[in-house]
Amino acid sequence: MEARNSTESDTTITELIIPSYANFGGKIHGGILLSLMDKVAYACATKHAGNYCVTVSVDEVEFLEPVEVGDLVSLMARVNYVGNSSLVVGIKVTAENVKKRLVKHTNSSYFTMVAKGDDNKPAQVPPLKLSSKLAMKRFAEAMLRKELKRYHKKKVEEAKQSDNNIDLFALLQKERCVLELET
Repeated sequence: MEARNSTESDTTITELIIPSYANFGGKIHGGILLSLMDKVAYACATKHAGNYCVTVSVDEVEFLEPVEVGDLVSLMARVNYVGNSSLVVGIKVTAENVKKRLVKHTNSSYFTMVAKGDDNKPAQVPPLKLSSKLAMKRFAEAMLRKELKRYHKKKVEEAKQSDNNIDLFALLQKERCVLELET
């Protein structure tokens, strides 16, 4: 299987934000933006894999700036990492106010996708050709995120299994909660 350059599957979707996408404050619903991000991740991953791809996970969705009705939202996606059947697609979202000629970065996120073959089983994806320092950096960052995710999952499972070792009262004492345990 021949390696593919990440730029070969670059995908951009631009969408006008209309009132039906907005909440009562005139800002886009987060779910609408997530749906658009999922679409661009699918298109980008599928172009690289040459197969149907499904979303497995979404990392770090932070809404940095509000998106207003009338803005043009652009979602730019690029494959940053590939495993055997998985791909990590980096997505940058910008919102453009065309009247003010103002473009702002509103979101960045990473979608992990898995390629599926005709038998609906995971399918091998082409290797990723890294042809710049930035591509190398993005690949390495995706590897680190993957490792940290595994570590975090392991630690949460350990905490669930050994809740006797955690002093819940001390942990919750400074939080904004009221403890009223039933006896």
